Amino acid sequence: MSDMVEVVIDSIRVSLMSQQRIVILREVGADRYLPIWIGVYEAESITIALQEVEVARPLTHDLLKNIFKQLNAQIVRVEVISLQDDTFYGNIVAEVNGHSLNIDSRPSDALALAVRAHVPIMVSGSVMDSAGIIPEEDLQDEDTEGAETIDDIEGAEERLSIFEDFLEKLDLDNLDDEDDEEQD
Repeated sequence: MSDMVEVVIDSIRVSLMSQQRIVILREVGADRYLPIWIGVYEAESITIALQEVEVARPLTHDLLKNIFKQLNAQIVRVEVISLQDDTFYGNIVAEVNGHSLNIDSRPSDALALAVRAHVPIMVSGSVMDSAGIIPEEDLQDEDTEGAETIDDIEGAEERLSIFEDFLEKLDLDNLDDEDDEEQD
């Protein structure tokens, strides 16, 4: 486990092209991210757990957590252990009767379970090195940001002036008279 990097779930995004979901994992203590494509149902399950939404009956990942509990198995952590042919592979590490178990899992299912069990999420260092993303620094300095914001505001005011002209030309005083004529 020495090669593992701890991450947290930063966000879940929706692809505008395909409506597929992407979970964004952020490295703890760093500005490196790992995007993983996941299914709609897994994304919903993770989101429900992150937002602590109460459901009337256990969802699949709640059921899995309950099974671990009933078997006196403790979920220790979940892992994203490899990336092969654009597919991520996951692992659930559990402990039962003093023995450590590694349970093969899709990363999305492991993440949904980790959120419910409040356990660490780990990613292989080699996976982070090959698929991790470091956002580019903002190339503008702080002085130009203020000017850009002012330009944006002035541009918006120009676009709105067209509507102001239109509204000024409306004859609202005669509007009631026209409604009466239409009813006759």
